[in-house]
Amino acid sequence: MVNTLLENRGRLSEPTLRPQFSGHETFPLRYGWLKKVFDAVYGAEVQGDSQNAKEIFLDTSAIARFGVGKNMVTSMRHWAVVCNVIQEDANGDIATTSLGKFLFRNDGGLDPWMENASSAWVFHWNIAACSSKVSYLWMFGYFADYKFDRNTITDQVLQLCSRKGWKVSEATIKRDVECLVRTYAAKPSKADVFTEDQIESPLVELGLIQSVNRNETFQINRGMKPSLGNGAFLYALVDFWKQYTNAETLNLEPIAYEPLSPGRVFCLDEDAVADRLYGIEEISNGLFSWSETAGLRQVVARKPLVDIDPMAELLLTDYDSNQGTYGVS
Repeated sequence: MVNTLLENRGRLSEPTLRPQFSGHETFPLRYGWLKKVFDAVYGAEVQGDSQNAKEIFLDTSAIARFGVGKNMVTSMRHWAVVCNVIQEDANGDIATTSLGKFLFRNDGGLDPWMENASSAWVFHWNIAACSSKVSYLWMFGYFADYKFDRNTITDQVLQLCSRKGWKVSEATIKRDVECLVRTYAAKPSKADVFTEDQIESPLVELGLIQSVNRNETFQINRGMKPSLGNGAFLYALVDFWKQYTNAETLNLEPIAYEPLSPGRVFCLDEDAVADRLYGIEEISNGLFSWSETAGLRQVVARKPLVDIDPMAELLLTDYDSNQGTYGVS
């Protein structure tokens, strides 16, 4: 049963939200795409050619530049934007982001080839908690069950759109949900042996969605996430906290259960969230502490959240210092 009251909280309640159900051209995020897009846009920036950056995805050389068809070029651009590797303004001007530079720069980026799982976790956070991709927001932030099939999610998103007054066809939502499944779940094997060909997207490796019936039904895997680095968890926690409250304390319950909270988006159960928070003083280098007073279990911020650099002070801790140097100028 859908709890429609939840829709009045979190990103789905924002009046400025412009719901998005397309742009991916039915292609899931693929290996290497984000780096290729970043390199193309950043290269234009380094040359001081902002106009060239704007035209990278539009001119006739885009197909040759990226080595894919026209629709895939559109999809690459879409995923780079929703992952916050590049950004577009109202005029269509394109630029790389601080996160993109932090990870992908050849001259100091910490994970140019996405070898560290925390990179994929942060991109998942940006897609499923911060974007306008309603199907993804719904799946990871509001969906109440743990088992589903494509029709279940399609029907629920279609009903959500009806309640919100968003005009979108069922066929469009079906395609979006299909792309979601392919982005997070491995393709079924023709044999009983798992092969790398079953993985289309790097987000499959997060293990958030698993096929339980030959790719007909699926389940969300809630619980401990060993590959989720503490830095990526804290990065998301601060992002959520800023949106949720201005208070210097935050209770365990919203971190675990609130729509689009780290607990929900990362598919962590309460024990998994609590386990991270109990040791938060150590993993945050003293930026936060844990308090259990008068029955309240809370995280306490030891300095204003606005003064915390989520990449330099939190996410950076997940990366080997030998991989590069932090610099996003």
